[in-house]
Amino acid sequence: MVSTVDRLRPGGAHLFHAATLAGALALFLVALLTDWAYWSSYEIQWSNFASWLLVGAMVLVSVAIICEIFALVRGGRSVVHIVVLVATWLVGFFDALHHGRDAWAIMPTALVLSVIAVVLAFVATWLSFASLRAGGVR
Repeated sequence: MVSTVDRLRPGGAHLFHAATLAGALALFLVALLTDWAYWSSYEIQWSNFASWLLVGAMVLVSVAIICEIFALVRGGRSVVHIVVLVATWLVGFFDALHHGRDAWAIMPTALVLSVIAVVLAFVATWLSFASLRAGGVR
């Protein structure tokens, strides 16, 4: 007897949500690296790079929050995902505001905020990819 299992694959919305989180994590990580480069060299252009990277990460986290709200309404997610994403957005927002100050005045707070944003973005991405189980079944 041959048995075939028809596995469900994650839809486009789930993959889009995961891609936005992965992109936000990458942008937050590169912003952290540019903050570290600025901290070690005091070359002001590194601070400018970090500011632009934070803006891109904030856009992607905003899109991920919208996707998360739709998933919560459909009943596919828990509130923990939204809480972590909103915390990531808030820390990233305050990090972006802090980067708007004079470049000489942002250290070491900008570096600390970037580390916290990277950790929160990693947790949000981990939770999102953990919900995509093997075989694509949610």
